[in-house]
Amino acid sequence: MKPTLLILAAGMGSRYGGLKQMDELGPHGESIIDYSVYDAIQSGFEKVVFVIRESFADAFKARFEPNLAGRIKTEYVFQELNDLPEGYSLPEGREKPWGTGHAILMAKEVINEPFAIVNADDFYGREAYKQVFDFVAQSTDSNEYAMVGYALNNTLSEHGTVSRGVCEADEKGNLVNITERTKIGYEGEKIFFYEEDNKTELTGKEAVSMNFWAFKPEYFKHLEAAFIEFLKEKGTEMKSEFYFNAVVDNMIKKGEASTKVIRTDSKWFGVTYKEDKPLVQEKLDELISNGIYPKKLW
Repeated sequence: MKPTLLILAAGMGSRYGGLKQMDELGPHGESIIDYSVYDAIQSGFEKVVFVIRESFADAFKARFEPNLAGRIKTEYVFQELNDLPEGYSLPEGREKPWGTGHAILMAKEVINEPFAIVNADDFYGREAYKQVFDFVAQSTDSNEYAMVGYALNNTLSEHGTVSRGVCEADEKGNLVNITERTKIGYEGEKIFFYEEDNKTELTGKEAVSMNFWAFKPEYFKHLEAAFIEFLKEKGTEMKSEFYFNAVVDNMIKKGEASTKVIRTDSKWFGVTYKEDKPLVQEKLDELISNGIYPKKLW
């Protein structure tokens, strides 16, 4: 079965100062989402599901539907704070979203096939989409997942340090562990990460996770069960978040799933702050100049 692309686009962009999911970055007003869906179509995906907020649903659909209609099947699902399993209610005063695991769960009624997830504000590169598509085409185990591993030096910022999940794989290329490293950055031509008063050099070739994963539809039942356990333990906390990759990590440790690390040469970039916008526009212009994308995408 051909995979679906699930785009997590419910964030409000508080650090960005607006709905960065719809911000115009390409020469004809294209957003990063436009390039993501374009790459998915070129790679063979036939459906895209957007996780959004109902409050901006009309504006979101008006922005993307005219370009996507007739090119790829689209579905829209809403991530709302009060969308909880039966028997649970929203704690009074909670305003923070429940996290990426909750966002993915919102799509369980509209996805019955293998699917890939991406962030709405991250550019992942055509090669990565093709690699994920090929993985799904070849993988027959319902509990075999995949994570795209980007070379660290293809994900760093020119404007400061970043945090990255550095991945460790076994001899078969399956994920063993992800270690969160903070304050990773360049010093001259070398790359270091800082931990308390120590700094450690990295090669730049380490595989890091940028939230581009592939799952089978059976993952939803594991995710839902884990979310209920999360609510039992931390549901009354105001800022606790439910992360999908923590569920995968737990499944790997229990021997319930495996995750292939797909190494890619694609370059990642994204928009977190307004200051990121000119650099992203510059990189898109370069890709267009190199013939990777047409000047007018749609």
